[in-house]
Amino acid sequence: MIIDDGWQDTFNELLKEDEPKTEGMQFATRLVDIKENYKFKSLESDDYATFSEFIRFIKQRFGIKYVYVWHALVGYWGGLLPSSEPLKKYCPKLIYPVQSPGNRGNVRDIAMDSIEKLGVGLVDPEKIYDFYNDQHSYLASVGVNGVKVDVQNVIETLGSGYGGRVSLTREYQYALEESIARNFEENNLICCMSHNSDSIYSSKKSATARASEDFMPREPTLQTLHITSVAFNSLLLGEIVVPDWDMFHSRHSAADFHAAARAVGGCAVYVSDKPGMHDFNVLRKLVLPDGSVLRARFAGRPTRDCLFKDPVMDGESLLKIWNLNKLSGIVGVFNCQGVGNWPMKHNTHDPPMSESSLLAGCMSPVDVEFLEEAAGGDWAGDYAVYAFNSKSLSRVPKTGHLEVSLSVLTFEIFTISPVLVFDDNIHFAPIGLLNMYNSGGAVESLKSTLDPSGCMITVKARGCGSLGAYSSIKPRLCVVDKKEAEFTYDSRDRILIIELKGECSFKEVEIIF
Repeated sequence: MIIDDGWQDTFNELLKEDEPKTEGMQFATRLVDIKENYKFKSLESDDYATFSEFIRFIKQRFGIKYVYVWHALVGYWGGLLPSSEPLKKYCPKLIYPVQSPGNRGNVRDIAMDSIEKLGVGLVDPEKIYDFYNDQHSYLASVGVNGVKVDVQNVIETLGSGYGGRVSLTREYQYALEESIARNFEENNLICCMSHNSDSIYSSKKSATARASEDFMPREPTLQTLHITSVAFNSLLLGEIVVPDWDMFHSRHSAADFHAAARAVGGCAVYVSDKPGMHDFNVLRKLVLPDGSVLRARFAGRPTRDCLFKDPVMDGESLLKIWNLNKLSGIVGVFNCQGVGNWPMKHNTHDPPMSESSLLAGCMSPVDVEFLEEAAGGDWAGDYAVYAFNSKSLSRVPKTGHLEVSLSVLTFEIFTISPVLVFDDNIHFAPIGLLNMYNSGGAVESLKSTLDPSGCMITVKARGCGSLGAYSSIKPRLCVVDKKEAEFTYDSRDRILIIELKGECSFKEVEIIF
């Protein structure tokens, strides 16, 4: 659980009670203490009266393992309030950012434009470690497990008088990472607004960072831009951090679209639903009953044939994102056309695509990089390909392809598993949990024994639901954790389905021929 912006003790000295609020003025709000504000100090509550009791309450009540809180790299959007008595020891000084001509010539950002006018209460670089350490040690003492550190790009505009932006960013990033390592286990840090080059090069320990603009539920034209930009940004960021796709709403017109992208993205999954406003039909395809996710191994990236195309505005290209599991590949195909435009770029496609119009393309096993490494020595050169939405299973040669047609804001997910040959009659490929977007993420390992009495294939898998596999013939028997299990076999498309019941722990599944 992430407690977002709103828990800190802040003050805006420029806002007057009798004056109307103007847009951008909120960025003059500054931090006045490292501790929580009055909203988390309730003497009237029967459940909690302090921040510590509140966090303990939500962990116990809802079974939450980790609680993170949000804060800005400079404390808050407007930094620290220089006149605040508790914070004077960090020597904050009001500094006015200077944006580069490159920033000014790009898409204007109300946050940066406002902060440039209103200033930032910047902590003295020699005191920044003390500030982070004091804040993080306090948070850890009340049960917080980690932090999401936002507004990181502002630091590149504050370097004047501090040795320049590179030196200042390096000092802040070093202090942040040292404080995280000292106060929180498992490097529990999410970076945000951190795409400035200095942050990327200076962040040596930060493991997770946002890869896109915010998810904006009220902006229908930004849903396809969000997914496409994360995929392309991950070409770089995926080599440095685990890209964070941001939260989304499970009850939303594009909920399935976002959920499928995160299943392919190899990222953490989190939603910002209003309490009680959840679509569990979406969430159950992403998250197992025990709360774990079937996370792919790498950062989801565009396939090679997408790299120099515009899957948002050219009117003809589908977006394809690939990833790998331990024994299979996964390709998500998305129609991102006809909904939104890239900033500062006009749509030249005429006429614009309608929501009902179909866009055709193809998916091939060669779309997945390094897929042959998952095949092993018994690989026949073919792949079993399972399409999540159409629930179809096909056997495809290495260089073969499947056609796919999608309407606007729809998708298909393909799980691609190497077909292994155990004798002339037994060809087998594990697919995974057919009820999950990333089916193949459920398969951990496969081994086989072959003797005169027959062949036994043992699959180690986790989760519960329908475990699917391609099998050239019907098995004699299926056993799960040493107990005979129910299974079905369709000789037309050669799909074997075994029902996994009980807990989500790893199970040993034996298929006996």
